[in-house]
Amino acid sequence: MPLPRAPGLGFKSEHFDAIRTTRPALGFLEVHAENYMGAGGPPHRQLATLRQDYALSLHGVGLSIGGPDRPDQGHLRRLRDLISRYEPASFSEHLAWSSHGGDYLNDLLPLPYTPETLQIVCDHVDEVQSTLGCRMLLENPSTYLLFAQSTLPETTFLAEVAGRTGCGLLLDVNNVFVSCTNHRTDPVDWLASIPLHHVGEVHLGGHAREDLPSGPLLIDDHGCPVADPVWQLYARVIAQAGPLPTLIEWDNDVPDFPTLLAEAERAARVMAQAAEAV
Repeated sequence: MPLPRAPGLGFKSEHFDAIRTTRPALGFLEVHAENYMGAGGPPHRQLATLRQDYALSLHGVGLSIGGPDRPDQGHLRRLRDLISRYEPASFSEHLAWSSHGGDYLNDLLPLPYTPETLQIVCDHVDEVQSTLGCRMLLENPSTYLLFAQSTLPETTFLAEVAGRTGCGLLLDVNNVFVSCTNHRTDPVDWLASIPLHHVGEVHLGGHAREDLPSGPLLIDDHGCPVADPVWQLYARVIAQAGPLPTLIEWDNDVPDFPTLLAEAERAARVMAQAAEAV
């Protein structure tokens, strides 16, 4: 079953009691897959309990899809076991690389958009989907530099991966705003060139801002509410594509549950307003 076309939240263990007590009307909950690759313990007890009431989305951060090496086979097996255990409605990863020669880096690093890297990413996506036995979603990254050797626009690169492999796209609207602001390009133009029919999930999160002599620098830190310009871009997406599974990401300086839930409720209002306008 696909994810419900409704807002969801990134699950934090400190919110477990609040969710179980209030049972909010959420479409789904999302967790980072790597946090649940152990055999048992409190994380699995909580997740198994929540899985009874909510659809589940697994979001990976460790496959290094854009790296030169094949995906780590042990990591893929653990991920396959996790998917078999919980039968999530969705699995997603990032268009980034995070390992080299067996060494893992605690970051999601950018890659040049060239025919060569396109082939590498497609090969890795094919292998991941074949091993896991499910369609994956690939997320556009937040970036802070551009590669001189890039010959393909990011949106073309993403569309090519989806078209060649059959994967879906995870559209992170905050990442679009962050990257376009940092590179002094127009996020509306970016969104106009992405094939929305490939989008299986949307992410919304907060960002930090620093003002440099050259202009603003935005950092995708998931540590505050979604900014108003990001909400405006999100409304554009929903007006064009209709309701989509939408995750609120808030991973740092995590607020109390009512504050987080209010962000999901705002996303629901955007969807409702778009439906009324049709």
